[in-house]
Amino acid sequence: MVSKTDTTEIVTEPKLQQSVVPSFARWLKHFLYIPASKRYFSKPDQLAIAEAVKQAEQGHVGEIQVVIEGHIPSHQAYHQDTRLRAQQLFAELGVWDTEKNSGILLYLNLCEQKVEIVVDRGIKNATEQNVWQIICDQMITELKAKRHRNAVIEGVKSIGKILNLYYKRVDLENINELPNKPIILN
Repeated sequence: MVSKTDTTEIVTEPKLQQSVVPSFARWLKHFLYIPASKRYFSKPDQLAIAEAVKQAEQGHVGEIQVVIEGHIPSHQAYHQDTRLRAQQLFAELGVWDTEKNSGILLYLNLCEQKVEIVVDRGIKNATEQNVWQIICDQMITELKAKRHRNAVIEGVKSIGKILNLYYKRVDLENINELPNKPIILN
């Protein structure tokens, strides 16, 4: 269950449906997609990504959650693009629920080869959208070159560098509010 505070906006399915033009082509693309997430990201790849997240989170309160999804579920793909899917997962996975509002969702959709970064309100005001877009564009370039593991690891490292600029370097006990291991969906 997702709870809501007075400063948290939760993205709900009705909100998502109002924000995007329904697309039969998008639905068909996701419906016909053959799941390949585990083929592109083996167990060693997942461990390497988890280690990259651990390193990127060192010395600050920022939290990174990586979600790799083969395709948007077909019952949602007609009304939902990758951006809205990333916002939905940001809410459902509780990435917004970190103590310092410092959660970041790095979402990768293999079907569309798109990358979305959703940042919590604690970071959003300190950065500009183009900073995150540059990371997404670099990752997409790597994905198109079939370097999936490298794309995610470099994206995580870039996010870690931004968090180091935004948050003061502090000695923290290893407080980890979100799991480091990437979440692999279909």
